[in-house]
Amino acid sequence: MKRKIVLSLPNLLTYGRILAVPAVAACFYFEGVTARWIALGLFIVAAITDFFDGYLARAWQQQSALGRMLDPIADKLLVSVSLLMLAADGTIGNWSLVAAIIILCREILVSGLREFLAELQVSVPVTKLAKWKTTVQLVAIAFLLAGPAGDTIFPYTTLTGLTALWLAAILTLYTGYDYFRAGIGHLITE
Repeated sequence: MKRKIVLSLPNLLTYGRILAVPAVAACFYFEGVTARWIALGLFIVAAITDFFDGYLARAWQQQSALGRMLDPIADKLLVSVSLLMLAADGTIGNWSLVAAIIILCREILVSGLREFLAELQVSVPVTKLAKWKTTVQLVAIAFLLAGPAGDTIFPYTTLTGLTALWLAAILTLYTGYDYFRAGIGHLITE
């Protein structure tokens, strides 16, 4: 029975998303537009699995503690590594680094808050706005991964990605505050 849960399709999709992270990062070590298109393709497939792993786990009643633990880790790894690689290659630079830092800081702070609250057996549900934030963030990163390669087809690819990154950062601040506000009562009483 346990092996069945570990090898369920929702969990396999999550494992695949985790494996996509180093593959996306590796694309940045190759010159030319082909590597950027491959990185984008891997990222899109990984982002799509983010939707399907949770959806299928609920629909097929295959939710597991392993899946609940690994899903947010896979999401944070994919977003964090992508942002770091985009910053390292200069696609995200200057003031736009602030937007990336806001996103990364929120991810770490909310993870820490969730971990603390889990010890108290307090659940902090994901809000609809947080799901929109994630969607905008993934779209922004996708445009930025296309970056210079995309600019040759649609000249505003990178600019669109940077604009969406700032929108995601604004939503990130708001949703991060929401989580903090929801957990602050438990933090104070401890």
